[in-house]
Amino acid sequence: MESRVAVIGIVVEDKESVAALNGLLHEYGEWIIGRMGIPYAKRGVSVISVAVDAPQDVISALSGKIGRLPGVSSKTAYSNVVSQDAGKND
Repeated sequence: MESRVAVIGIVVEDKESVAALNGLLHEYGEWIIGRMGIPYAKRGVSVISVAVDAPQDVISALSGKIGRLPGVSSKTAYSNVVSQDAGKND
């Protein structure tokens, strides 16, 4: 199965969704390369980027679940780098 590298950009406007978001990121943690979160108090939002290396269907599933959380927006940018090694990240 092919593995892709992607970045999921997330904007959290509803702090009530943070626990559910963290639960999803934990659930998909085996595919996550790293993440960076920036609270932006002036606007009352948090901006998070999550780098992943996973099969496209896994990335799409995670991104879709994140985007369905109330008060959370997400977009995914895929690299053109494709690997035949879709093993879990070590």
